Amino acid sequence: MPATETLNLAMMLAESGIIDNAVNELMTRPQLLMAAESNPDIKTAMKNQIIKWRGHIHKRMPSVSVEEQFKREIELYQEACQWEPEYFIEQVDSVVKQLEGHSSFYFKARSLLERESQKHNPMFQSYFCNQWYEYLSKALIDAQQSELEQHKEKLLADLYQRIETMQHMQEVTEAGDEKKAGRLWDMAKARLTKTDVSSLKTMAAFLKKNSGLQEIAEKLGRMASEVDDPDKERVRSEDLKMVEERSDNVTDDIVGVHESDDLSKLLPNEAMFLAYPELEVVFYKHLVDKRLMNYRVQGAQRKLRRVKAYKRQTKQVEQDKGPFIVCIDASGSMNGFPEQCAKALAYGLMQIALAEDRDCYVIMFSTQQITYELTKQDGLREVLNFLSYSFHGGTDLGPVLDQSIELMSNEKYKNADLIVLSDFIAPSQPDEMMKRIQKLKQQRNRFHAVNLSKYGNPELMTIFDHCWSYHPSKLGRLFKWK
Repeated sequence: MPATETLNLAMMLAESGIIDNAVNELMTRPQLLMAAESNPDIKTAMKNQIIKWRGHIHKRMPSVSVEEQFKREIELYQEACQWEPEYFIEQVDSVVKQLEGHSSFYFKARSLLERESQKHNPMFQSYFCNQWYEYLSKALIDAQQSELEQHKEKLLADLYQRIETMQHMQEVTEAGDEKKAGRLWDMAKARLTKTDVSSLKTMAAFLKKNSGLQEIAEKLGRMASEVDDPDKERVRSEDLKMVEERSDNVTDDIVGVHESDDLSKLLPNEAMFLAYPELEVVFYKHLVDKRLMNYRVQGAQRKLRRVKAYKRQTKQVEQDKGPFIVCIDASGSMNGFPEQCAKALAYGLMQIALAEDRDCYVIMFSTQQITYELTKQDGLREVLNFLSYSFHGGTDLGPVLDQSIELMSNEKYKNADLIVLSDFIAPSQPDEMMKRIQKLKQQRNRFHAVNLSKYGNPELMTIFDHCWSYHPSKLGRLFKWK
């Protein structure tokens, strides 16, 4: 074989079809087919993972298999093909010795050399190199096939693990959540124990019982798309609205007495004129002159009117939704019901992030900060670690706001929602912090607060665009858990 053709030997072998055969074999596995048919998003996520694996193997096999095992032999083969016939005869014994213990062609090469008469045949070099190429090609394919099987077994183990985890998650996630399945597949690398599943089910049940927390999470999820475009001018518009107006014809309240000719609102003493014939003419004269004493009534009447107002030309802006950054106060004062509420709300926001293809970060803060990325690969393990965290220490809001501001200054966190879950029993923040937050607000980042206590510092609430307060009574808590 000409030496120039050998330069692409490894690549030709990688494209020999064994990778495509492996992919086809994976696609027809019964367990994988059943999982794919159970949900279209799982099918897409599984297919994408296998395609990505195929591309990785295509790049890896030529380089790793060849460079680590066959690099020297291929170089020696290329040199031998280019030698002059006389020089080849002189060096062939040395070449065979170099193959000993490293090449499957070694024994075949020795048998060829044992026939002394063949060395002087003009075609010996060509025949020898062709035989060498056949053995080298087969050895490369066998090595790549062996390496491919190892990678395939690892991929199968990962796929089966994800299927098992998704089956566990079906016990936790309610039906109708198919849109989250694709993201959950990416996070499902973690192996879930019965205790893990029980923990997730408990948190999901708590969130469902406390519907107020779920409503807050849903409102937070909509905030990113409810942004007026500051680049659009405000224009005058008219809308039909139902308005209330004061009217004397609506008998809601008696507000006094006045002269009129309304017989339905006549004072009783005015009717006494009709009891005496000589006074009856006085009654009719007062009626014609509208001087009969009547009750004055007043009330509110609803009418449909056109109301003029100024608003922007477009109410909503088409833009990518940024991540959730959930800062949870992990101080000792949050122990008990507030801690459960904070974890449940973060869990609900993670569900929304999965459905909307957003990221979700949780920063636990007290005397230090611990960050969990709930929507990353192996994110379910992060979720479980976050849910098992015990609250202790004191409230130190400043450092976590500093860290969050640094994150939101990055382009990745554009249009992000920062949510602070705390009892807000902490001192007010300095003016410099307020200025940095105001700058981020101008870049369409939003700051939200969920107060889980009655005793929070009201001045801290002025930092945020939207504030919610959630601290049901003890009786209400007991009712929710029935």
